[in-house]
Amino acid sequence: MAKPIKIFAGRSNTALAEKIATYLDMPLGNAKVENFSDGEISVNYFESIRGSDMFIIQSTNPPADNLMELLIMIDAARRSSAARITAVIPYYGYARQDRKDRPRVAITAKLVANLLTKAGANRILTMDLHAAQIQGFFDIPFDHLYSSVVLIDHIRTMGLENLVVASPDVGGVKLARSFAEALGTDLVIVDKRRPKANVAEVMNIIGDVKGKNVLLVDDMIDTAGTLVNAAKAIQEAGGKKIYSAATHGILSGPAIERINGSVLEQVILTDSVVTGHEPSDKLEVVTVSNLFGEAIKRIYDDDSVSCLFDSKNIKKK
Repeated sequence: MAKPIKIFAGRSNTALAEKIATYLDMPLGNAKVENFSDGEISVNYFESIRGSDMFIIQSTNPPADNLMELLIMIDAARRSSAARITAVIPYYGYARQDRKDRPRVAITAKLVANLLTKAGANRILTMDLHAAQIQGFFDIPFDHLYSSVVLIDHIRTMGLENLVVASPDVGGVKLARSFAEALGTDLVIVDKRRPKANVAEVMNIIGDVKGKNVLLVDDMIDTAGTLVNAAKAIQEAGGKKIYSAATHGILSGPAIERINGSVLEQVILTDSVVTGHEPSDKLEVVTVSNLFGEAIKRIYDDDSVSCLFDSKNIKKK
């Protein structure tokens, strides 16, 4: 007899969780997550989860309560005898702290991996890690999805002609190359250098952008400083219309103000995180709910998840 499937959501991104549940043609599980007056988090499942194949959807972007909430939900599920607990983390927070790049700092991405495992997670499902090697921090099954299959389909519908794909820095070349190959375009790199301390950065464009539409690709946009500076450098090098596509729209601090005041025509993001910003005409959000919904279905059915790297295998609903 197959284990019953149960889908629950934390509070970090309930809109995405509801869309995932709709894709799976099932309701979200009945649970209550709340804060006591002192800020501590309480979780209570109001239905039996004993013996279930359980999926908990929660991004771990700031505030840190989002991560703590996920840990408590996992612990409560483990203590309630769920047969398998999969933490579905559309955005894996603290992924930028993935190595000891200077003395006396923490490798927080590894600490988070330890916390998730110790809490009782049996499997992790996430998307577009900032550092792919974080998968190696876990000793439990780990499924890593790529939003490019959704973003590229959307970009194709925009009908952008004479297009080149650009990476806003050298570190993002691999991601940008995958977009360029899928879209059949050339690749451009923005090489950012600071000649010496307290001297403004110099942007060198490696590749030809003159008279072309340009798509800047990155895994996340945080304060948007690198993005808008790269867009400006591309415009100064002769770029025509400049667009951006990124998976995670953290958009902290002055990000929205910078994007609104930039030369960017449009910034395309996924709904992996909910950001508390004012709406902007330059932002467009595409959903990854079908991608996660199909991945959950395949994990439950013990089918391959890697086939989802091709958008043809993601059903449209």
